[in-house]
Amino acid sequence: MSDAKKTLAFALERYPERVETVPIRELAIESARQNDRRPAYVKLALPDEVVKAVRGKADEGDLVLLVRVPKEVLQREGSRIILPGEVTG
Repeated sequence: MSDAKKTLAFALERYPERVETVPIRELAIESARQNDRRPAYVKLALPDEVVKAVRGKADEGDLVLLVRVPKEVLQREGSRIILPGEVTG
């Protein structure tokens, strides 16, 4: 599976207990907004094994993704009403 979204969906469906999630807010140690001299950035404090997976060879490490869940989806999380187009499982 070369598509990261498909890989994530597969992992969440088949192996949810093995997928790790940590809000970036908990890992951020420094950040800056974009300006004329540089792009915006966030510096994260990560465990060494995660850094190795990010900086090492792609075929030798875990897949590390940055996933953003839109605010609208977060607001729908507790709703029992199913809107047209929402998938039920």
